Amino acid sequence: MSEVVEQRPLREIVAERIRAMIIEGAFRPGERLIEGHIAERLGVSRNPVREAIRSLEATGLIEVIPRKGAHVSKIDLEEVRQIQELRFAIESLAAELAAKRRTDDDLLRLTECIEKGLAATKSGDKVGAAAWHRDFYIALEHAARNPYISRALSPLRQRTELVFSVLQDERGEITWEEHRAIRDAVANGSARQARDLMREHIAVAVKHFEHG
Repeated sequence: MSEVVEQRPLREIVAERIRAMIIEGAFRPGERLIEGHIAERLGVSRNPVREAIRSLEATGLIEVIPRKGAHVSKIDLEEVRQIQELRFAIESLAAELAAKRRTDDDLLRLTECIEKGLAATKSGDKVGAAAWHRDFYIALEHAARNPYISRALSPLRQRTELVFSVLQDERGEITWEEHRAIRDAVANGSARQARDLMREHIAVAVKHFEHG
């Protein structure tokens, strides 16, 4: 671990560890995060833990309540629905543009995300699967060749990271088959199909969350 610490600030490494524990379910929605306990568990001092919690608060994964401390954010159905209404529109546009503007390198990256994400899902690696799921969207947005798409979606994606990491785990391999269909439409230059498949993918995920 010391080699990694030399390359990046310790607070970033601690933030990644805490994020992973939340996604894995080690900390549940609404659970209080006690700095001392986390510091002991990770083998670090309390200061980088405090800084990491502050940075994760900005992503929406953690909520700091006055006089009550830091807690894992609870899942708010209405907030998720509102955010996904925006993602429904913007992600589908990204898929449509990607089908028109993608390069061979973009297709390779999308394929890599699917294959490695599927492998992570099959091996039970929730954190890895969630990361590749997120990277698939980022790769698709990059292929759209419009930087404002990623700028608009990044904070929205962070706010729903916990929810859709859980959904990715529950829906398992089905998610990757949906991603593969989107990737194929992009590869074939089928803009309308890519758009419609992305809309369907997000709509199904939201419906699954609401009734799960």
